[in-house]
Amino acid sequence: MEQALNDTGWRGSHEGWLEAAYETLLESGVDSVKILPLAKKLNLSRTSFYWFFKDREELLAGLIGRWREKNTGNIIKQSEAYAESLAEAMLNVFDCWLDQNLFDSKFEFAVRSWALQSEEILLEVQKADQVRLEALKRMFVRFGYEETPADVRARTTYLVQIGYISMQSREEIAVRMKRIPEYIAIYTGQIPQQRELDRFFARHGYKPK
Repeated sequence: MEQALNDTGWRGSHEGWLEAAYETLLESGVDSVKILPLAKKLNLSRTSFYWFFKDREELLAGLIGRWREKNTGNIIKQSEAYAESLAEAMLNVFDCWLDQNLFDSKFEFAVRSWALQSEEILLEVQKADQVRLEALKRMFVRFGYEETPADVRARTTYLVQIGYISMQSREEIAVRMKRIPEYIAIYTGQIPQQRELDRFFARHGYKPK
């Protein structure tokens, strides 16, 4: 369908406007997420926006909802996934760090950058951090750790990864995969079994040399 620049033509979709806002947030930051530039990006009229969102604030709330559902939701999901051992449970969580369909690191960085200029978004980030840490702590408790050691190990696991994201650290996949068994051993106190590593590597299409 041709996208006409008037109210009688194609107005886009809720998801289309949200996706354009997401792309702009990642590329240029929240200050660039504005209705008219998004309309031009989508080749739509500015008034088309109001068929799907009340105002810019509602669009921004939609971005935070998407971030919360994907990044926080999948950390919780992966921490609760079936595992025969704590090491395997941690590998399930590590799926998030390697699969953008589970956890979007660029989105995470963009939202945390946004939080530097918005008290409201900072509160959202702090709330998400707490929810994620609690999920990881429950995972450790599930495998026998007491509350305090579980909390410390959860924090170690999570804060290192947030450090990776905040520093925009980049590693070749072979280097990261080589380090993962050591990370698992440090975080969990268990050395992962080779069969657990093999399943993890296979999920990510990696073949050790």
